[in-house]
Amino acid sequence: MEQFLNIFLGGLLIGGIYSLVSMGLSLQYGVAKVLNIAHGEFLMIGAFATYWLQESGVDPLLTVVIVGPVMFLVGFLLYRTVFTSIRLRSAHPGIYESNSLLAAFGIYFIVQNIGILIWGTTPHSYTYLNTSISVAGALFTQNRIVAAAFAVVIGIAFYLFLTNTRTGKAIRAAAQDPSTAGLMGVNIDFVLALCFGFGAAMAGVAGSLISICYSLSTSMGLGYTVIAIVVVTLGGLGSIPGSFIGGFVLGIIGSAVSYWQPGLTVASYYVIFIILLLVRPKGIMGK
Repeated sequence: MEQFLNIFLGGLLIGGIYSLVSMGLSLQYGVAKVLNIAHGEFLMIGAFATYWLQESGVDPLLTVVIVGPVMFLVGFLLYRTVFTSIRLRSAHPGIYESNSLLAAFGIYFIVQNIGILIWGTTPHSYTYLNTSISVAGALFTQNRIVAAAFAVVIGIAFYLFLTNTRTGKAIRAAAQDPSTAGLMGVNIDFVLALCFGFGAAMAGVAGSLISICYSLSTSMGLGYTVIAIVVVTLGGLGSIPGSFIGGFVLGIIGSAVSYWQPGLTVASYYVIFIILLLVRPKGIMGK
């Protein structure tokens, strides 16, 4: 029972982070139609920004209110300048998705190399809320519990924003049918840029939360991008609740595999991804 609790609760804690990262990619890919391979690099920048700020005396949790808006602005401007231009010049959506993927690869290499120039290739870490506490008999550090709680609260708050505000309804309309939404008065270019900005903000905030629990490196981004792609596929393309649920499911699976054979954790994600594509490509909540 103790082993089960360690696996299950540990999976839920990391699953909260996975959910937040994946909700961001779901907005960028499911709504803005950009498979952002550089998504994890926004996470990496957010993590190192928190590392820098805490060295200056700022509480790591408070850095969320700095990192989030800054990454939102970066993502918003990036979409308005790069991806909007690609979309307007593409003859049809298929060409746009292909060209935007190539652009995202370019952004990935640019951001990662800038990160290497600034922070190098050696791991960085700091200590924050590192005391262990008992949860139903299983021991976890306070920082992991706090990070997971923050991720869940942010995820729920964003879902409520999507379902209860006029802007949120415009985003959902753009996801379902951008052409019709445009005819109904929705500013598609602005809404898609909002989605990309929100996705970047979620990645940056997730990076801040990850930094209080784990060591950082400038190569960490791609791994989280892969996880986000698997979770988005698991939850259903463009489904925010699906990504939220899928993050916890993958977290529990990863925790179980890691307990028995840590070296196979990443491989298990790829196996799940392939099985999903063959058995249920629309995901848990996909339509």
